[in-house]
Amino acid sequence: MSSTSTNDTIAAIATPPGSGGVGIVRISGPEAKQVLSRMFLPLSSKFDNFRPWLMHRGRVLDWNGEALDDVLVVFMPGPRSFTGEDVAEIHCHGGAFIVQAVLESALRQGARQALKGEFSRRALVNGRMDLSQAEAVAELIAAPSREALRYGLNRLDGLLARRTEALRNELEELRMQVCVAVDFPEDEVEGMDAPTFSATIDKVAKALRHLLQGSRRARVMQQGAVVVLAGAVNAGKSSLMNALLGRNRALVTDIPGTTRDFLEEACDLNGLPVRLTDTAGLRKAAESIEELGVERSRQKLAEADAIVLVLDGGALGEAGADAEVCPDPAAREVLDSAGNTPVLVVWNKCDLCMPQKFPPRWIQGQTCCVTSAFSDTQVEDMAEHLRTLLLSEGETAGEEGLAPNARQTLALEASLAELTALQEDVDAGRPYDCCAVRLDVAAAHLAEVTGLSSPAEVLDKVFSQFCIGK
Repeated sequence: MSSTSTNDTIAAIATPPGSGGVGIVRISGPEAKQVLSRMFLPLSSKFDNFRPWLMHRGRVLDWNGEALDDVLVVFMPGPRSFTGEDVAEIHCHGGAFIVQAVLESALRQGARQALKGEFSRRALVNGRMDLSQAEAVAELIAAPSREALRYGLNRLDGLLARRTEALRNELEELRMQVCVAVDFPEDEVEGMDAPTFSATIDKVAKALRHLLQGSRRARVMQQGAVVVLAGAVNAGKSSLMNALLGRNRALVTDIPGTTRDFLEEACDLNGLPVRLTDTAGLRKAAESIEELGVERSRQKLAEADAIVLVLDGGALGEAGADAEVCPDPAAREVLDSAGNTPVLVVWNKCDLCMPQKFPPRWIQGQTCCVTSAFSDTQVEDMAEHLRTLLLSEGETAGEEGLAPNARQTLALEASLAELTALQEDVDAGRPYDCCAVRLDVAAAHLAEVTGLSSPAEVLDKVFSQFCIGK
């Protein structure tokens, strides 16, 4: 794409493949209005040379002047268009043959077939959006959930761009002060004392860490979260999974060790895609097959985005809730091995025993709730606890609504690494001119988020993942 001209006129089908009620062919470039005029026959006697932003009804013609379809067309002059240049759209009936024939007519009348993402790339080149906003366009189209739509729309509105640009400006201001201190060493430069310098670095680094916490949410919303149900045998994991799914997917019996292997099913938590994984109960297995299942359970726990630790409330009883130390070996293992993985502790079978003191004394710092999978008591409440845990983990009020994608995360991590090294240089008493180099690099990585310093090959890779009509 980097070798194609941005001065020619391009055209493409802007609606998905297949048949539908309406199909749209989009034309963008300096000759967009001329291409449209050569293939459009207005039906109104009051037609006024494609009055901007107004839909006109007429017939779209093929390259021989024969009518193809009854259509609506609109002309949108630049720079106040999506691409920043003249744009025309033809809204025809959505039959696959009709839409393709309209596109072919536009191509024969002087337009060129657009490449993948070329409309969005022109919007970037013409200053209508930055790279983070362009990526948000593609991610909105492919959004698998309502939450993904919300976070993608925030980036499309420029929230991430504004935040990273503000941080980059702080680094640029610091760099200018460093340059003055280097060029005029005999003069006293305000604000260049080591504590103030370090405080600014720490402030920007802290903001970057907050932004990076949102990258986990981006992955969860785009790919779905892996949630593992774990606990002792007969704690009710399979029953709880069935209750969440709303159907009997997992086999449930009173026989300990019924679940020998993990079982995965897709689930929707109020707009958030989740993959539930029911695992074998954690215990010392009595035979080799169950032992293999327990080992797989431990592997799944290590891969989880969140863990639902299911406690057998009926077996633990009041004594278990009031204990100082966790009396459930399986629960102890899960809590000890969870690390940074968020855990939702569920006191199941609350219909058999509802503890007077909850959460139990031995649960520290974990999200807890009670439920009864058997009677569906408070299962919806538990599902909402899980959804909140998945979306809010690591989220702070200052960065709410931000979720950088994988490319943006790499740029933010690289900038943070430079600032960490810079702080080490300052602590070691390195000269200011060395500091300026790291500030330059850190600021350049932040500029990559919005595409200000992205090379052509990076842009080619980003826009090659777009659909042709966008």
